[in-house]
Amino acid sequence: MTTPTTPTATPPSAAARPPRAARTPSPGPSPASRRARRKRVLHWIAVHSAAVALALAFVLPFVFVLLTSVMGDGQAMSGELWPTSWHWENYAKVFRTPGFLDWWRNSLMYALLGTLFTVCSSLPVAYALAKFRFRGRRTAMLLVISTMMLPPQVIVVPMYLVWAQQFHLSGSLWPLIIPMAFGDAYSIFLLRQFLLTIPKEYIESARIDGCGEVRTLLRIVVPMAKPGIAAVALFQFFYCWNDYFGPQIYAAQNPGAWTLSYGLESFKSAHSVDWNLTMAATLLVMAPVIIVFFFAQKAFVEGVTLTGVKG
Repeated sequence: MTTPTTPTATPPSAAARPPRAARTPSPGPSPASRRARRKRVLHWIAVHSAAVALALAFVLPFVFVLLTSVMGDGQAMSGELWPTSWHWENYAKVFRTPGFLDWWRNSLMYALLGTLFTVCSSLPVAYALAKFRFRGRRTAMLLVISTMMLPPQVIVVPMYLVWAQQFHLSGSLWPLIIPMAFGDAYSIFLLRQFLLTIPKEYIESARIDGCGEVRTLLRIVVPMAKPGIAAVALFQFFYCWNDYFGPQIYAAQNPGAWTLSYGLESFKSAHSVDWNLTMAATLLVMAPVIIVFFFAQKAFVEGVTLTGVKG
């Protein structure tokens, strides 16, 4: 005797699902959406092509210097752009050049001391011009700005006579470092413009709490003005590191006081046919500036952007 089989019930979801062959394919993007997407891509390329071209214009010279610095003596004089063999020992030859390490030490001393003296001497003056109210404040600011328009070549002869005949400091970098301890007009102007953006309520609260002006400057103003101070410090560091005119005037007669910017000219004259060594020395001179800016570019850009919000 056979037992009648009970038909299995079909799940509702399975019953409602159309057969695979009967499914309609999802429609693709419409012609209007494809045109809009193509328009966005072309717009992106047009906007960024100028930036890419400028980036290549700035990067390619550094790439050329790097590739030439690791070429052999014969290949550096040829028209080849890619080194057939990599000669990293060129950098060791540059460092073994007599006086090169002394130029490094002098440049580092000049840049660090000059930056420190400039920031420490310019910040109090900028703070006074930005936050103090006294008679003649605008006149003092105009005098500071007017000194920015005076080229250094105008006063180089009397200044040299003073440092050479009165203080007997010719042949050294001290005639360039000591004046930075008395403020710099450009640094004062930038710091003053940045300090104007700090709300005066913070300073007034510190005064109410019993802080003097020096303590207010160190405890309140300096922490809030770090981007502006960093921008001024970087500007001054780059100026001192790349300064050629000052060392040429005061330290030309003493090779032991030469900086990298001035010593590189002597190195190029001595190795006029060794372009690989010249490019290696050039890259070693540029490397500290590039490294410093790479690590401090955020503070630098922020300080330059915020400077000058108020007049």
